[in-house]
Amino acid sequence: MAPTQRRQFLSRSIALVMLAATRAQAQPRTYRIAYLAGSTDAATAHLQKVLFGKLEELGYREGRNLVVERRFADGRLERLPALAAELVALKPDIFFAAASQATLAASKATSTIPIVFVAVSDPVGMGIVKSLGRPGTNATGLSAQNVEIHSKRLQLVKEVFPSASRVAVLYNPLNAPSEPMLAMLKEASKTLGLVLRVIEAKSEQELASAFKTLESGRPDVLYVLESPFTFSHRMRIVEFTNSQHLPAVYGLTEFAEVGGLLTYSFNLLEHYRGAAAFIDKILKGAKPSELPVEQPTRFELVLNLKTAKALGVKFPPAILVRADRVIE
Repeated sequence: MAPTQRRQFLSRSIALVMLAATRAQAQPRTYRIAYLAGSTDAATAHLQKVLFGKLEELGYREGRNLVVERRFADGRLERLPALAAELVALKPDIFFAAASQATLAASKATSTIPIVFVAVSDPVGMGIVKSLGRPGTNATGLSAQNVEIHSKRLQLVKEVFPSASRVAVLYNPLNAPSEPMLAMLKEASKTLGLVLRVIEAKSEQELASAFKTLESGRPDVLYVLESPFTFSHRMRIVEFTNSQHLPAVYGLTEFAEVGGLLTYSFNLLEHYRGAAAFIDKILKGAKPSELPVEQPTRFELVLNLKTAKALGVKFPPAILVRADRVIE
């Protein structure tokens, strides 16, 4: 090959390499996220909107550079391990897990794929992380841990309904944090002079049976313990309690938004926004083992005045003043 031809060949080769590099830069990498929730797709639609909306602000858009593999247990928490294994087999870049039971299933399914979780009651006690400050595992995220929240909710029951003595607790025994939560409630009830009656519901059939139990042995107040199952059926639960003129206290704000009388909890939307920041950091190279788990710093008291009026409930002035949000 003549020197002139050699130079032309090298020039063309360099140009082709540079063109390929330019095209590679113009086409950003596509990331795959596994999304696992114990509740239903419909029940968490507003939460997904917040999560993926925030991710889009950070540069990750589904259908462009983001592929999302979603799985929902539809309130049947026993399905979560199989769904988690199914998602792990797809080899995602990162695993998002909603609430305690889904996170537990994800952490048992993989010890290598990074996991970002939200609303986990006790990530250390459940063995998901080694410590909140330094997780030391492939998981990190936002904890819902607050040992006093259930006693504070019962105190609200006593303030709003001072003559109440019988409180029914609706809960799902399959939800991992339920037993510790019940223990906290039982301890707090002794101090407040309340008698608790525990009613289980882990399926739609059992929920219908729980409603019959509440009708036949009516308590003064119903306390709905949060879980993916009760969250998925929040509309049905609220409609029942209101139709029975049964005062009820709930955990998450979403219950008040569909007509629940009173809620006191951390803000779930803030958890999902925060999860997007964790996902962004990890996709950019951060190690979940070194990202501290965030704990809730603010809890919201939400009152539904429309429901209170329909039930004939009058909130004490002190409670109204403390409310972070009032639905009218």
